[in-house]
Amino acid sequence: MAVPEYRSGVPDDWFVDPVRLGVPGVRSNVGDDGSNDNPLAWQTDSLCAQTDPEAFFPEKGGSTRDAKKICSSCEVRNQCLEYALANDERFGIWGGLSERERRKLRKKAV
Repeated sequence: MAVPEYRSGVPDDWFVDPVRLGVPGVRSNVGDDGSNDNPLAWQTDSLCAQTDPEAFFPEKGGSTRDAKKICSSCEVRNQCLEYALANDERFGIWGGLSERERRKLRKKAV
């Protein structure tokens, strides 16, 4: 009786980069001291990157409820809002706020 050749059940290409998968809590380019070379690295931790982008860019008059619900539990919500304000994002839900809400926030800050 011949003994079958041993084969591992793990394929050679088993590893998948968690950043490419959008796994929360995983950031690219983070150094040992916690510094980050990529100012947009927070996006890898964003919940919106793991969901349907259409929810965050509703048609005029469309509901923003689903996007805001997702934002409410996102760990990088503040970074997202700061980015949108700094870059004058005119469309979509950023940091849990619509464009109109961000515009009001900017007016209050002035």
